[in-house]
Amino acid sequence: MFTGLVQSLAEVVSLIEEGPGVRLTVRDAGIASGVAIGDSVCVNGCCLTVVGIDGDAIAFQAGSETLSRTNLGVLQAGSRVNLEPSLKAGDQLGGHYVTGHVDCLGVVDAIESEGQSSETQWSKYWFRVPAAQIRQMASKGSVAVDGVSLTLVDVEDLPEGQGGRFSVALIPHTLGVTTLGSRKVGDNVNIETDVLAKYVERQLAGR
Repeated sequence: MFTGLVQSLAEVVSLIEEGPGVRLTVRDAGIASGVAIGDSVCVNGCCLTVVGIDGDAIAFQAGSETLSRTNLGVLQAGSRVNLEPSLKAGDQLGGHYVTGHVDCLGVVDAIESEGQSSETQWSKYWFRVPAAQIRQMASKGSVAVDGVSLTLVDVEDLPEGQGGRFSVALIPHTLGVTTLGSRKVGDNVNIETDVLAKYVERQLAGR
């Protein structure tokens, strides 16, 4: 379980093919010093298991299912990823409960920016998602985008067959310390809807 509060914008060191998947290695001294083999770490919103630690390098294994359903499949050496170690009992919960189980790939649909420099840049980002995920969203609710806990601003249904889209307001700090600051229109992002919304939808469907 995670909170969606990214603790590091880490660099990808390498991706090495292993069977149907890859061995993904990232570099971050702070995270590496606090995890052990077998621990769970949220990488761009995807829960992965630590399989190796070498100094400041942390290795994970990602299978074909993970690579096909998340944006981890397009990473390259030098790419940046959001990292968050798993939540411990008693830790402060500043975001919302994030499972690290990505629901779908969303697409950056539009970026509306305000401000003239990176220090004063405020932006409203719009993302397109399938209809199944837009049904689990509500204005002022929570969503995780690339593992970042965000508050939903607008939630819109699109014409049948086109899914829906939602917006979030990003402050300069979030743009500077997560992958969202480098995202462009057309980029894929990992989306996880609020786990509570999934249970509510399931219960209502059962009626």
